[in-house]
Amino acid sequence: MPSKELSAAIEAAQAAAQLIRSFYQKGVAVRTKADASPVTEADECAEELIRATLSRRFPGYGFYGEEGGQHSMQAESVWLVDPIDGTKSFVRETPFFSTQIALMRAGELVLGVSSAPAYGEIAWAERGGGAHLNDKAVRVSAIAQLSHAHVSTGNLKTLTTGSQWARLGALIRAVSRTRGYGDFVHYHLLARGALDVVIESDVNILDIAAVAVIVREAGGTFTDLAGGELNLRTTSVLASNGLLHANALSALSP
Repeated sequence: MPSKELSAAIEAAQAAAQLIRSFYQKGVAVRTKADASPVTEADECAEELIRATLSRRFPGYGFYGEEGGQHSMQAESVWLVDPIDGTKSFVRETPFFSTQIALMRAGELVLGVSSAPAYGEIAWAERGGGAHLNDKAVRVSAIAQLSHAHVSTGNLKTLTTGSQWARLGALIRAVSRTRGYGDFVHYHLLARGALDVVIESDVNILDIAAVAVIVREAGGTFTDLAGGELNLRTTSVLASNGLLHANALSALSP
């Protein structure tokens, strides 16, 4: 049985999905935030709805939202929420955006919900309970050789400026197939065994906290590009089916 926290997170994500769909492809106005990223009324309304839903059930928990910032971060349990991860896709009316809700307890990610309102998917997991996608239990692939692996990349801007760019090129030449699904899409695919490695830079913990739990509970491994554990300052990702992680990490490391 899902915990009360997971049930609340799924409820919040489903309510947000309905709200977000009411804005999607309706010409919503776009503003630019101080960090040069876009924000819309849909982002703000969805985050407020999620926060209200979760805070009503768990008033003593902290909350870190993409739009509203950090609140009560000293609490043992803190919700991490990106109401629309992929606002640029949302604005351009492509379906590759999602709502990400995670729970961090004592610095550890323990729960994640990843909802894709326009794509028709919702994935969720909590520690020790396995991972599910649209009510079906999912598992990562059993591919054990890089030469057979399917690899997906997301944001890579910072990798282009250093020596890792050449190492990424060598890794790409060594694998079977590469695509750039990006956003929630490649993490859902990884969790259900449809691809084997995901590489990203230039991310925020709010983008990846929920899918990290989902991938791990599906049997995979999820670190930063140096092999380190995730934290609130994480900006890169190496995620895999686990069997390929050490080889992929070695290929990308100095």
